[in-house]
Formats: sequence, structure tokens, C-alpha cells
Amino acid sequence: MTPQQAIKDQQLSPWVIETRHLYKRFGQVVALEDINLKIKRGEFVAIMGASGSGKTTLMNILTCLDTVSDGQVLLDGVDAAGLDEEGRRAFRSDKIGLVFQQFHLIPFLTALENVMLAQHYHSVVDEAAARSVLDQVGLAHRFDHLPSQLSGGEQQRVCIARALVNEPPVIFADEPTGNLDEQNEQMVLGLLTELHKLGRTIVMVTHNPELGKFADRIVRLQHGKYQGEELNAAEGKSQEVEHAS
Repeated sequence: MTPQQAIKDQQLSPWVIETRHLYKRFGQVVALEDINLKIKRGEFVAIMGASGSGKTTLMNILTCLDTVSDGQVLLDGVDAAGLDEEGRRAFRSDKIGLVFQQFHLIPFLTALENVMLAQHYHSVVDEAAARSVLDQVGLAHRFDHLPSQLSGGEQQRVCIARALVNEPPVIFADEPTGNLDEQNEQMVLGLLTELHKLGRTIVMVTHNPELGKFADRIVRLQHGKYQGEELNAAEGKSQEVEHAS
């Protein structure tokens, strides 16, 4: 696919993520089997399943941290299966914001410097932009604090700011509240919800059904296979929907 064709497909397609008959094998073990997934631009989707269901493997593929064994992965109009290692690294830098359960902050860098580190990998360093996203997540008063001087919730908000600073089309959150108490959990979920309202695409991996309620749609995996979906209605109830094959 040429860059021009990728741009054209991006403009035509409503899907920011699309997998087609995706398989992932580790030796003789089939970790993901025939996964067909579509996520619209601006949608908030929770990928849920028990330990061993394949949700983390799927997350790694969608964020270009791993590759498929068979099938296609179209991310923002680009066929990720056709990218080499350097291409995947560049794609992550340009297109993907990552929020992890483990904060992965550099302990000897301040909150501002940790955010600017993401800009460094993007080859553009803009302190004003880094300050702006920290302000957006409510940390204007913590620019010069080290991770050890921040609470767990504040560290996670630095991670969200780091994910936002390069303005990627998709934010991926892997168990984003797994290390937080209830108060900070609600704060982080509220922030993700606000980002969604501003038009961000959010993909959250979780095993926690309470977190799933914040998403527009829940996609369920079991033993590496698609098990169904639910739409979260405005009143908080869920309804089953057909799988888009």
C-alpha cells in the first residue's frame, strides 16, 4: 500500500481499527483465533476477558508491540502487518498513546520531563505542549515533581499526559486503574471519559466489569476467541449486539 492510498483509505473508512481474520500463534498454541474487530473513530471500547483470554495479546498487536501470525490489522488506514520493526516503532510514536497499569515513569525525571520524553521519541520537543497536557490532567502544580513525590493517581495522570502529548488518534489503556485506590480510580476513569467526550478514541483492556461500564461497547474474549459484544446504554444497562464479521 502506498502512502497516498493509506491516506485515501483513512479518509474513507469510519474505522480507526479493523482486524480481519486475525490469528496469533506461539508455537503450537493459538493465542488468538479468527478475530474480526472494528472500532470507530471517537468510540470508547473495553476489551474484556479473564486471564488467558487473549486480551493482552490482542492489545500488543493493536499497539504494534507484536505482530500477527495470519490476517490483517488496519490501524488508522495503515496495514500494520506490512510494517517492519522500525516502521512499527514510528507508527507507535505517531499514532498511539499508551497508558499502562505499571506507570513506567523514569524515576529521576520530573513529571514534565517524563512527558517530554515521549516528544523526544517523536523527534519534536515542545515544553509548552507538555505543560499544556499536564495542565489538562490537573497537574499544573506538579510540573517539577519526581515520580516518588507523586501519589499513584498523580503518576497515572502523568502517564495519560504522556500518552496525549503527541496527539495520537487512539489512546490504549491497559488495566489503567489496576494499581490505584477507589478514589484515584474514579479520577482516572473520569479523565478517560472526558477525553472520549472530546472525540478521542479510547481502547481499554480490563477484567473489571465496573470499568467496562464506562465504555460505549464491551468486546469479550475467551480462550483467544471472540465471545460477543455489548452496547452500554445511556442508563448504564447493556444490550447484546451482533458480531461484525
